[in-house]
Amino acid sequence: MSVFATATGIGSWPGTAAKEAAEIVVGELHHLPHLVELPARGVGADLIGRAAALLVDITMDTVPRGYRVASGRTSVTRRAVSFLDEDLDALEEAWEKAGLRGGERAVKLQAPGPITLAAHLELGGGHRAITDAGAVRDLSASLAEGVAEHRRNLARRLESPVVVQFDEPTLPAALAGRLTGVSSLNPVHPVDESLVTVLLDECAAAVGGEVAVHSCAPDLPWKLLQRSTISAVSVDLHTLSAADLDGIGEFVDSSRTVVLGAVPAAAPAARTSAEQIAAAVAGVTDRLGFARAVLRERIGISPACGLAAATGEWARRAVELAQRAADGLAEDPDGV
Repeated sequence: MSVFATATGIGSWPGTAAKEAAEIVVGELHHLPHLVELPARGVGADLIGRAAALLVDITMDTVPRGYRVASGRTSVTRRAVSFLDEDLDALEEAWEKAGLRGGERAVKLQAPGPITLAAHLELGGGHRAITDAGAVRDLSASLAEGVAEHRRNLARRLESPVVVQFDEPTLPAALAGRLTGVSSLNPVHPVDESLVTVLLDECAAAVGGEVAVHSCAPDLPWKLLQRSTISAVSVDLHTLSAADLDGIGEFVDSSRTVVLGAVPAAAPAARTSAEQIAAAVAGVTDRLGFARAVLRERIGISPACGLAAATGEWARRAVELAQRAADGLAEDPDGV
């Protein structure tokens, strides 16, 4: 059974209170809680800004469009490191309060994937880093080294297993050539699939253990992911097409895990129950012809995407629903 075949969160969380967020996540997700990200804190706390605290020998600064590669230690790097330290301290405190130190419960940390990072990080001349093959490889290697050390550090602090999720929301657009350049004269060409596979595999090998790729975007490259060594893929259940279902079927059939984002990322108008969530997840595997046992062995449940835009009340409810639905499927997959 994969560590990802349970309930977990995607990563981002509403508000700015790291301690409160950590306590909720550790309290509600009793198999795979995650190190929360609080992008409402601003520069250095969002998905790309977090990378400033992880990259080795590469620093970042801000530009009007987002972030750029910089020289020397910047205020962005200092802020990102400070936020990450705050989040780690909050998780460690919640872990100890729950009596989990030295236990068997795993925890998940998140980082931008190499393609998404290169797509959103600018070089000195204003071009996306993804337009420079050498820059892409340098960024990927730096990211892999930094995330590997981040994983080891968290494992030491919690005395528990740690797994990694690389967030790749921009991967489909990068592969399809839909990214814009600094002008119409400077197009961003599609990234090569073989390069993506190599970078994902190198990152996975560097960090070790089970590694997932998450993307809320449609048109995921399932053939590419199938060729990679990634252990799990996390997707938004509500955006699945027929091609996605085929990809999920092949991925699960290769003894790997798919985490289905079945819980709405924002509070729905109608009341949602754990039973409804479980039924929606089981409906996917039923359509694919899998035995219900696969629900406890190879299928995880999460919110559809990050919860940064949710209310605090719904964020708590969302992870609670995910956990209750996963528990129900684990206990009686045929009873849904």
